[in-house]
Amino acid sequence: MTPSWSAEVLAQPPKIAPARQFTYPQQIAGEEEALARGALQLMVRPATGGAFLATCALGFVDSSMPTDVLACPNPVELCAVAGGYAYIIDTTRPERSTHIALKPVVEVRSLAEQNLLLFVGFHNVVAWGEHGLAWQTARLSWEGLRITAVEGNMLLGFGWNLMTDKEVAFSVDLLTGQHQGGGFP
Repeated sequence: MTPSWSAEVLAQPPKIAPARQFTYPQQIAGEEEALARGALQLMVRPATGGAFLATCALGFVDSSMPTDVLACPNPVELCAVAGGYAYIIDTTRPERSTHIALKPVVEVRSLAEQNLLLFVGFHNVVAWGEHGLAWQTARLSWEGLRITAVEGNMLLGFGWNLMTDKEVAFSVDLLTGQHQGGGFP
């Protein structure tokens, strides 16, 4: 996955802000106070059009939650992960963004062979492809997923079963999102 943009993580807001500035998440009910937790600020330079400042609200201030900037399968899209909240931003039209529904995203994996970006939550997995949302698994665990491997087109891991208090193995077909096993019946 080769992006058509570059991005710089800023330690503080720029002294001279660019003309274009965008804040994520965009108006979402229940997220009115998201920026009060802090934000990941990025200076984004798309291949075409001017640079813009992206301010991505932190989902959680816990340092165990991922914060990163990743390339997406679509080269004009940028993935910003800020304290467990994941945002997909169209760098050619930054007013267009998608807030990945997992709250929180606890792990992100880039799978170049399948041309997917995987978002792992506590209960399920979401895959983002070149044309947007590729698939989302059904619930795989009562609470907590542990991804152990990617073998060919299969994602392998464990999900916790509340009734037995044990981890149960699962596999997910990376092409379809269909799964076998898991800790949630």
